[in-house]
Amino acid sequence: MEALQRTDWNDLPDWRSDDLAQAWPALRLSCKALAKQARWQRVCDEAQRLGETPNPGAIRQFIENRFSPWAVRNPDGSADGLITGYYEPIIKGNRTRSERFAWPVHGVPSDMLTIDFGDLYPDLRGQRLRGRLVGNKVVPYWTRAELDRMQDRSPAPTLLWAADPIDLFFLQVQGSGRVELPDGSQVRIGYADQNGHPYQSIGRWLVNQGELPLEKASMDGIKSWAKSNPGRLAELLHSNPSYVFFKEMPASNGGPTGALGVPLTAGRSLAVDPRTIPLGAPVFLATTTPNSDRPLRRLMLAQDTGGAIKGAVRADFFWGPGPDAGAQAGRMRQQGRMWVILPNESGAL
Repeated sequence: MEALQRTDWNDLPDWRSDDLAQAWPALRLSCKALAKQARWQRVCDEAQRLGETPNPGAIRQFIENRFSPWAVRNPDGSADGLITGYYEPIIKGNRTRSERFAWPVHGVPSDMLTIDFGDLYPDLRGQRLRGRLVGNKVVPYWTRAELDRMQDRSPAPTLLWAADPIDLFFLQVQGSGRVELPDGSQVRIGYADQNGHPYQSIGRWLVNQGELPLEKASMDGIKSWAKSNPGRLAELLHSNPSYVFFKEMPASNGGPTGALGVPLTAGRSLAVDPRTIPLGAPVFLATTTPNSDRPLRRLMLAQDTGGAIKGAVRADFFWGPGPDAGAQAGRMRQQGRMWVILPNESGAL
């Protein structure tokens, strides 16, 4: 079955109730990255001419006249999928190591190889292998546990030192965030690379170990368990072999930079699987707010990706920065449907 199926605007629940003006700045940010692509050039030029703050009616007319909705379907033909949430963490840290700031925030290791067979094997396009050279053989790169045991011998440079290992872990899960230094200033860091090992949920590990019931395996529940079980902290963290490396980003008042290369917008940016949904495209999302059946239906922009975001009807909703956004993101595990909004002349992928 085709992943995208042509439909019409009447199929989008509450489409006419959404305040499209709230999505307009994010759409224009997408156009900064898409404007040179032939399929997007005309509509992005028109969006630029409409300006920063057109009236809501003009925005709706522009979208309905220049775009068409395509329903996203899973390989089995189903329309529902998992919608989770993410946010931009703000954690405590320092430039120098001390008893309080003892957990390294690593940059990309000098010995890690990135192997891309996409040009030779089209089925592998977009999938990169990470490894290291041992003699004349490439082997998998070090796991999280192996990197931690290396300590000062790690081939990965240390950018900063974090105060809390669980906060740092969740920053790695989110892929970007800010480190607040003792003087109150903040350093923004972003995803630079990953060690190539698949992500394993530490919440799921706690459930499987009988340490937490499934309904309490949230971010707050995991933090509480870690605080009560400091002697098992390494065991918990090492259950996930995946490790994210960071780079320091320029200071900015906007959101973190997503995979599209533009700042994310709280409540309007979405992480998707780009094998189905093209990065930068508008996406109408129909889901519910965290831990409720209250509808959450709005126009989003596909501006990011994620290691756990795999599948057609699968997305991660960006809630914004800080602990309040983190609380919403940590509770969000909803079912939802998606429609990708494509320029009329482009057709489906």
